[in-house]
Amino acid sequence: MSAETIRCRRCGTEGPKLERPPFRTDLGSRIHEEICQACWAEWLQHQTRLINHYGLDLRDARAREFLYAQIDGALFRDKGAEQVDSSQEGQIEW
Repeated sequence: MSAETIRCRRCGTEGPKLERPPFRTDLGSRIHEEICQACWAEWLQHQTRLINHYGLDLRDARAREFLYAQIDGALFRDKGAEQVDSSQEGQIEW
C-alpha cells in the first residue's frame, strides 16, 4: 500500500486517501487516516440530503453536532446513521 492509498475502514478496500483532513479536529484526522475518497464523496452527498431534509443551519452548534454524530454512523459504523425519509419532506421541524 503506497502513501496515497489506505485500506478504508468503511468499505474495506484499498483506495485513494483524502489529500488532507476535512476538519481541523481529531475527527478530521481520523477521517483522513481511515476513510477513502470514494466513501468521503458518498458521505458528502448524504450530508447534503440531511441538510436539505432537515433545513439545517450549519451556523447552529446543534446542527453541526448532529452532522458529526452522523459521520460516526455513516463512516465508522459506530452508531446508526440517520436515513433520510423523503416522504416526510417539508414536514420536519428542526
